Amino acid sequence: MAKHRLDKPGAGRKVATTAVVAGSIAIGGSLALAAGPADAAPINIPGVGKFDVPENLLPKVPKVNPQGPIGTPQQVRAQKALHYAESKIGSPYVYGASGPSAFDCSGLTSWAYRQAGKTIPRDSYGQMGGGTSIASLAAARPGDVLVFNGGGHVGLYAGNGMFVHASTEGVPVKRDKVKNWSVTSIRRY
Repeated sequence: MAKHRLDKPGAGRKVATTAVVAGSIAIGGSLALAAGPADAAPINIPGVGKFDVPENLLPKVPKVNPQGPIGTPQQVRAQKALHYAESKIGSPYVYGASGPSAFDCSGLTSWAYRQAGKTIPRDSYGQMGGGTSIASLAAARPGDVLVFNGGGHVGLYAGNGMFVHASTEGVPVKRDKVKNWSVTSIRRY
């Protein structure tokens, strides 16, 4: 009959730990480990120990700028406003609504900018009269307010000829092609 106990106290934990390292360890998924080469990175597994894991086996983590989004404060704010507007894609259009669960066109743009830390006019004509005028769509940046139909409609430019807007009753907040609309003005806040 096989021996079920080790002769050395504490050796069972070492054998188990070695088996875990030689086998696989779950780190946000399964990861098979082999012997650690010179380009190994140390990892700590609570309750088990520290191990050198080959860097090519570690999950790839995107590098993040420690200072946050790149650009001027105005560009960063505009990018945040666009992000907030995009987060509402699929929300219902309701005339006169300015969020957080339903929007009309200017309600969406003013709500998105407010979330990004900037108060802009609530109605489309006020938005057309505010900010800085941008000469052409070619000069527009993501987050700029696009004014359409003589001032009766607005949306946020998303780049690549697309914008985010709340268009009309029965149509939820969506992305749309700028070329399908008549641009009156472009405003930068």
